[in-house]
Order: sequence, then C-alpha cells, then structure tokens
Amino acid sequence: MSLVTSSPTFQEFALRFWSADILVRLFVPVNGKADKNVRAPTKVRYAHFARDPPRFSWHFGGVTLSEANALLERFREGKVGQEKVLQAFQTAPLAELGFAQVDTHRGLRKGFPEVIYGAGKTPEQVVQIAAKILEQSPCVLATRVTPEQAQLFKQRFPGAIHHEMAGCLTMEKTPLPKRPGRIAVLCAGTSDLPVAEEAAVTANIMGNQVDRLFDVGVAGLHRLLNRLDLIQSANVLIVVAGMEGALPSVVAGLVSKPVIAVPTSVGYGASFGGIAALLGMLNSCGSGVTVVNIDNGFGAGYAASQINALAHDRGGDSLSPLNNHP
Repeated sequence: MSLVTSSPTFQEFALRFWSADILVRLFVPVNGKADKNVRAPTKVRYAHFARDPPRFSWHFGGVTLSEANALLERFREGKVGQEKVLQAFQTAPLAELGFAQVDTHRGLRKGFPEVIYGAGKTPEQVVQIAAKILEQSPCVLATRVTPEQAQLFKQRFPGAIHHEMAGCLTMEKTPLPKRPGRIAVLCAGTSDLPVAEEAAVTANIMGNQVDRLFDVGVAGLHRLLNRLDLIQSANVLIVVAGMEGALPSVVAGLVSKPVIAVPTSVGYGASFGGIAALLGMLNSCGSGVTVVNIDNGFGAGYAASQINALAHDRGGDSLSPLNNHP
C-alpha cells in the first residue's frame, strides 16, 4: 500500500517513522478529502503510561511513545497542523547528563528502552541513567553490573531486582505483557549459567515467556533428548556452550525453529577464552544457526525477543510489547 501525501515535506516526515503502528495512522485526508483507496485501521491499540502529562512537549525533550501515538492521531483527525507535528519530532531525542546522553527515543524506535551496560560505570552513573530512562519507560535493564552498583540501585529504586547469577539489574514499574510463544534457553554445563541467565533475564523483561533447560551438554546427550517436548515447542532457542561448542549443532538438527548460539569463555587452555567454541559454532553443520559474540547472553536474549515478536502476527502491534502496554 502506498502512502498518500500532500507535500515533499510530509513525505520526509513520514519516512522518519517507519514503524507500521505509526505509519498506519498517517493515511490522512488529502486536501480535505479522504482517499477511498486508503482503509483506516478498524482497531488500533495505543500505549499509555500513567506518568504521561496531558500535553505535548513541542520543544522540550522530544516526545514519548504514548505522546507520539496521541499526536499522530490528532494530526490524522486534523486537530493539529503539520508544522506542529514536525516541530515535536525534530526535537533532539536525548537527555544530557554530562557523562551520558540518554536515548529517550530508543523505546519508540526499537520497542524497548535503552539498556545500561554497567561495566566501567560508577554506581551513581548507573542510577542516574536508570532514573532518566524510568521517567519515560515502564522498565529498565542494566547488564554486567557490580555488587556496588546493585547495592546503590536497590536503595534508589525499591522493588528493583538484582539477578546475581546473570549480573543484571531490572526495575519494572509495570511489567510488560508477555507475548504468546516461548523462548527456550539451553546451556551445556553449569559453568555456562551466568551467560545463559543473562540471556533469560533479557528475554523475560522484554515481554517474553522463557523456559530454562540447563546442564544438557553433549557429554550426556540423553539429558537433552529427554526434553524434546520443551525444545521443539519453543519459537526461538538460545543455546549456550563453551568447550568445543557442539551443543547448538545438535539442537539445530532436532528443531525447525531459529537457534541462536552463544559461545562462552568456559574451557581449558586450547579453548582460547571462547574462540574455539565461537569457531565451532560459526562452522556448524546444523541449518538455521546464528552466532553472537563470546559470552554475549544479552545480545542473544534481545535477538530472540525480536524473533519471537515476529513469530506471533498481531498486525502492527506485533513488533513491540510496549505497543500493548496498558
């Protein structure tokens, strides 16, 4: 379906917002007359967060996801002009903290707010970034955190959870609704648990149902075969392994779903800190295996969430659990 526009300026504006959930509401009347070939959506679900003020921030810090939804709806109905809409979206989508520039539009573009990488940051920096994210988002995730960062974070945000095994912090003012479909996280051995848990925590907070299946490495293949019902029912599988990294190939031969392989740095000298597992996974003979970086559980969890979102077709809302947030 082509987008009907009335001027190059409006075309430029529309191209900036490629999300189907947003573009579907830009099928507006042209020169005051509705185009009969353009069908308006019969049902559109909008995100709305309790913290959102009943106004539009035309020039002050950009717009949030729910403000963007409301603004575009008003534009479609002819209640606000094109100039005002352009002004709102041209505002710099960031919050300047001096030591960091927080991307306040990450949730609008990606369906999930900016994630904090804790390594190298002070506890106060992690807390300040999280506070800014939580001003406009229902949740926040921090990875690779230290005990000191976790201690201050939990003091500042009552209800925050420190996932010690995963090295993650999560804070959910309101949990995102869980999508249909499941993500399975498998790991070869107990030593791989920190990476596997990082993947599981990431996928969970992004709005997915997660099943964990640990210590099912190829040294005891019967442990894996005993749970075929679980692994074959998942929409996406994250398979974490160190040593020679053989487990993803085995799993890929048993399922018809995408397999995301995560090499870990677990192993003896010739494992070269995970390089052996990485190369083994990259050379997998199993079809449908993709590979992330060594110990990158977060990257695997994030990618699995995006795949699971696409697996369940809910029209324009399928790309982001934020779009279904009450």
